[in-house]
Amino acid sequence: MSTGVRLIGLDWGTSSLRAYLYDGDGKVMASRQQAWGIRQLPEGGFVGALQAITADWPACVAVAAGMVGSRQGWREVPYVALPADAASIAHGMLRVDDCSSHALWIAPGLQRHQPADVMRGEETQIIGALARQPLYQANMRFVLPGTHSKWATVIDGRIVAFDTVMTGEMYALLIKHSILGAGLPAEPPAAFASETFVRGVLAARDSGAEGIFSRLFSTRALMLAGELAPAQVPDFLSGLLIGEEFRIARLRGGGSVSPLCLIGEASLCERYALAAHHFSYAPPAVIDDAAAQGLWQLASAAGLLAQAKLHSFSGVTT
Repeated sequence: MSTGVRLIGLDWGTSSLRAYLYDGDGKVMASRQQAWGIRQLPEGGFVGALQAITADWPACVAVAAGMVGSRQGWREVPYVALPADAASIAHGMLRVDDCSSHALWIAPGLQRHQPADVMRGEETQIIGALARQPLYQANMRFVLPGTHSKWATVIDGRIVAFDTVMTGEMYALLIKHSILGAGLPAEPPAAFASETFVRGVLAARDSGAEGIFSRLFSTRALMLAGELAPAQVPDFLSGLLIGEEFRIARLRGGGSVSPLCLIGEASLCERYALAAHHFSYAPPAVIDDAAAQGLWQLASAAGLLAQAKLHSFSGVTT
């Protein structure tokens, strides 16, 4: 039986803020979302955003993850080095001293040194996914599609490696600011052209050592030749770029195809699952959102749940 409200979780990124209110068993009792990412805060800044999105919720302990802990966020929280698990991430959490409405703690992101790479927020989703599916802790490759897609490897419950691919950002730049987007319809087609997408995936897969830089302009050439309708260009280009992610992953893994778990928005995961099939992966597991579960797990690992139960805001030692 639930023992009452213990925690507020905040998934606070660049473009949005999601808040979760938990009962004592970790069940989400209520959730809210606003377009109050760190780059478009409402009046009152970070303080105003937190107070507004938690209006009429208990002023209990809160834990946040994502870009809110970046250099441009509310408080910069240093990255944790690999390998990392829930305990080591929780140990790196820091208290926000200028938050008077809640006992607010911000989780760190992860850092890889060679080659240099970082993530903030995705690690919390991975921790949540591992809590949902404990069998994944032994050996699993997590793929989190998005503006900056992440490919992360978990072994024995620890995130041991990850790579960032700027697929979503590259797609937006090419469509909006390159010759590849010239002459396209003002509004993208509502239906997903899966066959056209797969054509792009296969072009990337079969590009060999040359990679897609030698294939990008074919998007324009195929349209000029009448082999691609202008409305098909976005899905073909999407297939090229996502296919390149899988081509790189296969090369990085020496040709092996480890089990995959996709975490993200359903329509985007659909594309990645389709691409995975054409790179000989088994059908990936799909989790739409694991941030809420991840925030609860980090709070538990940091000892914040016990504090909330005792109504103490004294914090954890970091």
